[in-house]
Amino acid sequence: MLNTILHGTATDRPPLIIAHGLFGSGRNWGVIAKRLSDERQVIAVDMRNHGQSPWLPQHRYADLAADLAEVIAAHGGLADVLGHSMGGKAAMMLALSHGEMVHRLVVGDIAPVTYGHSQAHHIAAMRAVDFSKVERRSDAEAQLAAAGVDKALQSFFTQSLDLKEKRWRLNLDVLEAEMSEILSFPPVTGHWDGPALFLTGAESTYVKPEDRPRILELFPQARFVKLAGAGHWLHADKPREFEATVRAFLNARA
Repeated sequence: MLNTILHGTATDRPPLIIAHGLFGSGRNWGVIAKRLSDERQVIAVDMRNHGQSPWLPQHRYADLAADLAEVIAAHGGLADVLGHSMGGKAAMMLALSHGEMVHRLVVGDIAPVTYGHSQAHHIAAMRAVDFSKVERRSDAEAQLAAAGVDKALQSFFTQSLDLKEKRWRLNLDVLEAEMSEILSFPPVTGHWDGPALFLTGAESTYVKPEDRPRILELFPQARFVKLAGAGHWLHADKPREFEATVRAFLNARA
């Protein structure tokens, strides 16, 4: 099963599962998870091939959704689910394939479509880090900077650095091999009729107006909210506004 980080204790409300994005981990969500755990238990997961979770040969959304379903089954069988970017696609797939397990769905700055950008240069930059010259996180950040990685991503990537073992807590080989799957979305049919919030950054281009018909086809009850001043990493750019919006949605009456 996926590695999980528990915040708070179980209540009479469904727990909230948080699924991070590509190259992230459950630890990235610690502050928001802790704050939201004042009302419900929050379970931040490491997705497969990330963090402390198993390294597996496939990284496809049907598999990621099954991983999340296994976590939910271990925590009562019903949960609210929040997913960002890759984790948002996994959360959508979970709702479409295991809909009875999802109470409310929050999707952070991603659509159920195929994207054309590549992450190959980021994988190459991480592979190129010379661990014999890394004693602290800043050493790896300096090498990433020299490879052209911008400052925000340097800090983000090095959160997945295992300094003691001198390695990445990311299965870069599989993530690279499965990148076309990660950037796409399965050609699913059907829909999920539960309450869904598509929360996007006003300065991000990941969710476009032309994506809305497909979102509404799959999630007829979808609501759309933009966070002013936020980009793709909207939870990092505007953490308080992100938290308040998610909290209001989770607590809304049916």
